[in-house]
Amino acid sequence: MQLQHASKHVSRAKSGFSLAELMVVIVILGLLATLVVPNVIKQLFTASATIAKSDLSSISSAIDTYAIEHAGKFPERLEDLITPDENGHSYLKGYKSVPKDPWKNEYVYEPAQGGQPYRVVSFGRDGQAGGEGEDRDIDTVTILEK
Repeated sequence: MQLQHASKHVSRAKSGFSLAELMVVIVILGLLATLVVPNVIKQLFTASATIAKSDLSSISSAIDTYAIEHAGKFPERLEDLITPDENGHSYLKGYKSVPKDPWKNEYVYEPAQGGQPYRVVSFGRDGQAGGEGEDRDIDTVTILEK
């Protein structure tokens, strides 16, 4: 009878985690976080840049279609691409307004002038011309050259 009582006492003492075991788990989680977080942030920027390039490609196609259907005349502004024609169709399909870049800034449209092609630009995260990394400009001329 005494044996049965002793085994219950031993199993209670061994249940749970010791402070050392918890500290080891916390250190391991901290190390994983320092390795994973920078890569996740880098992937988020890559995803944002990819979304911007996709939007610019769609806008560029809509501008080209507009020019073809208007005897080589390019739109004066991006809003012309979403304005429905007499049949209710717009050039930038699927949008009720001109899309914004992934950083919630408006795309800037520079019509063709002096033999230069038109240009649509996202100024990156900072919304300012120029910059590097997440702040670098992404435009139709650059993405179409690649």
